[in-house]
Amino acid sequence: MTDKEKHGKKELVIPGEIIASGDDFLPGDWTQKQGKDIIAIRYGVLEKQDRIVKIVPISGVYIPRRGNFVIGEIKDLTNAGWVVEIGAPYQAFLPLRECLGFIEESEMEGIYGIGDLIAVKILNVKRTSIDLTMKLREKGFGKIREGAILKINPHRVPRVIGKEGSMISIIKEATGCNITVGQNGLIWIQGPSVENQIYAENAINFIVANTITEGLTEKVEKWLKENKGDKK
Repeated sequence: MTDKEKHGKKELVIPGEIIASGDDFLPGDWTQKQGKDIIAIRYGVLEKQDRIVKIVPISGVYIPRRGNFVIGEIKDLTNAGWVVEIGAPYQAFLPLRECLGFIEESEMEGIYGIGDLIAVKILNVKRTSIDLTMKLREKGFGKIREGAILKINPHRVPRVIGKEGSMISIIKEATGCNITVGQNGLIWIQGPSVENQIYAENAINFIVANTITEGLTEKVEKWLKENKGDKK
């Protein structure tokens, strides 16, 4: 590993850069093995998890993956389901059969109309199409009726969530808000007041602006304490 990574600091890397050598590490997201070296294939932040080295991009469009939780906007209706914009290179589709409960074709527009926001999960990703679903055991799927939506760069989402959800848990506790983070960069914030929601939005924006900062968790905790007066 590089000296920066050995000392636990965040490091920006560029495509073609050697980020590890030898057999101690395995290639992860946005890296590839070339001989004994692991090479970066995307501009972003270098991260290590156990033996896996990966790149977390800091720019670019959302790349959909099976199992991702996303928030999307209804763009059109067909007799088989809804066309949904999720910020991917191509639009997604929510079939009638993948909705919660039985829905008649005549009821579709009343359930989810054009412009409505919905919380869904990616069921399948094909070459030029994305299938969505709501038929899962987890809670939180369906139409978004209240709260606020914040849009961030999707490649900053891992930092907002934190390791095993640690960062977003800190924000939830400090702001009193229920926060649902879509992997596509749309974040649903529900709080006891508008002030609480703005407090949470500002905290998330602070993380986004300081993505590659060392010791980010401590800086976020300090920011939350210093800006607590913004919450009523």
